[in-house]
Amino acid sequence: MPEDPHASVIAMDAEPGTEPLSWDEVRQRLAAERSYWVATTRRDGRPHVRPVLAVWVSGKIYSTTSPGAAKGRNLELRPECSVTARGPAFDIVVEGSTAWVEDRHLLEQVASAYDSKYSWPLTITKENMFDAPYGAPTAGPAPYRAYEITPRLVYAFGTGDNLGVRSTRFTFPAYEHAANDAAQSRRI
Repeated sequence: MPEDPHASVIAMDAEPGTEPLSWDEVRQRLAAERSYWVATTRRDGRPHVRPVLAVWVSGKIYSTTSPGAAKGRNLELRPECSVTARGPAFDIVVEGSTAWVEDRHLLEQVASAYDSKYSWPLTITKENMFDAPYGAPTAGPAPYRAYEITPRLVYAFGTGDNLGVRSTRFTFPAYEHAANDAAQSRRI
């Protein structure tokens, strides 16, 4: 499981010493949401945004795509994406890198999470893809390829109960170290 991220308040009108939102609460709400949007980048640089189903397993977000879909082709070319979810108390944006899931044990965990959350009965093919009796009308027929999103930055924008002034950016340690290294190399 990834380390807990560094949290910092990003609200412009926050008083000094304002407490950031809790990562545990944001993570739980992100995992509990049922509707997500994923943004990828097309070959020509234009954005591509689609609604998706997703699950949270061991510190990462998992979703699926048809191998021939634009989303899958975009992730093949540029494995960076953003995922958004809207909760009752805050909106969440996740920025991260993607990887195709090939490990059968992990695919079993993801399939189980999909079944628990959405009652979507997935089976794993010999090619380590998901088969299903049905899918979203725009997704096309199975098989579906699973991908994982490793969060680098997560933003939680408070929308209720005076949480706006506690809007928080969560930076994950691996990304924080890479960003610091890049900044250091530019100074040389």
